[in-house]
Amino acid sequence: MTSTSSASQRARPYAGLSWLVLALACACQFMVILDASIVNVALPSVREELGFTATGLAWVVNGYLLSFAGFMLLGGRAADLFGPRRMLVAGLLLFSVSSLAGGLATTPEVLVAARVAQGVGAAMMAPATLAVINTSFTEPNARARAFGAWSASGGVGGMVGAVAGGAITTGLSWRWVFLINVPIGAVLIVVAMMSLAGTRTGRREPLDLTGAVTGTAGLAALIYGVMQSADHDWTSAPVVAPVVAGLLLLVAFTVVEARFAGRPMVPLRLFKIRGVAVGNGMLLLFGGIAIAMWYFSSLFLQNVLGFSALQAGLGQTPAAVTFMVIARWSAALLPRTGARTLVPAGSACFLAGFGWLSLGHADSAYLTGVLGPTLLIAIGIGLTFPTLMAVATADVPEGEAGIVGGLANTASQVGGSIGLAVLATAAASEAAGRSTVDALAAGYDLVFLMAAGLGLAIAVVSLLLPRHRRG
Repeated sequence: MTSTSSASQRARPYAGLSWLVLALACACQFMVILDASIVNVALPSVREELGFTATGLAWVVNGYLLSFAGFMLLGGRAADLFGPRRMLVAGLLLFSVSSLAGGLATTPEVLVAARVAQGVGAAMMAPATLAVINTSFTEPNARARAFGAWSASGGVGGMVGAVAGGAITTGLSWRWVFLINVPIGAVLIVVAMMSLAGTRTGRREPLDLTGAVTGTAGLAALIYGVMQSADHDWTSAPVVAPVVAGLLLLVAFTVVEARFAGRPMVPLRLFKIRGVAVGNGMLLLFGGIAIAMWYFSSLFLQNVLGFSALQAGLGQTPAAVTFMVIARWSAALLPRTGARTLVPAGSACFLAGFGWLSLGHADSAYLTGVLGPTLLIAIGIGLTFPTLMAVATADVPEGEAGIVGGLANTASQVGGSIGLAVLATAAASEAAGRSTVDALAAGYDLVFLMAAGLGLAIAVVSLLLPRHRRG
């Protein structure tokens, strides 16, 4: 008992700076989510100045998302082996340097390479922030509140990205969408060096290179293949080949981790913890819900109701604020009510909100056709997302908070990537053969109905969670 307690204490950041540690974790999560969305509005200006092709321009976004999701497991395991502070500082440094390279880019190749490097930096940062929260906040109420704040910071990043991208591009230049990360990253590096302890959270073990290669390559190939479905048929070689290769590599990764790796990158025994297994399953489904809410509702505002990109960002702001408020509130409720209460309540909001949103058409009013249902959905996201992250990272063995955080982030990102591809295909198929605006509205309506189904699936899977035990 004494050795475990002392090990845990050594792994924690300085106790007196817990508020600063939480602010640091939230700021890093804010940056990671911000850079996934802030670039979107700047893409036309980027294409005009650097001469991107239409296909190549998509990789300014996809390059970041692909490396972010693909390297998450490796980043999580590295946080356990080398310590969250080392990985957080290294991730911030890579993220800041690659942002500088992106802001100064003069060719498409340099900008895409910078975005891929940014994604790797983000994959190092995100699991480390969860490891920091797990080792800093051991009391259940405090940990739940910390997860609520961490989740809300991601909502802030998405909201600010949608609005700030247009403002920065219009008022300054698209380059400042990247350059603004440099001074922020420098400040966060200093804060991390000051507030986090420099010890490792795990044992001094070598990295499982075979598992790292097969796992990272498998995830990257799977996500790349899914992304290719935006431009190619699902049965075409550009989609099937990487998806099959990715699945085979992930099977090989599982075999390696189960039988051959003396010190596996992802110990499969972690999935014997019910919260880890069920929580990650629900996060995989949740990724599709998040895409349906933020991405497709923005497209509905722009392509059906005729909003500009900036107006669409502002139109989603009330939902983002609602999410942030509810996320903090649900985090305080979690220790008292348990996940089996909050998750079905959130799913009920998904069913009502997406069902309402699926009634939208070209003559819909913003207040009744979009604002009302998106506020309901935002309440559902606020109830479920911090709860699912807390469930998926609870009861973590000593020294494995990083890889469990990497698993949770990976599940959400992979679910979002697959969800985007499947929902986009469904929308396009539904829209085929109809007049333009009505066709788009019909496609988005189908997407929203499918998202309601995902919400129902989350409620069903949540029944596998253990019943809440009051302390």
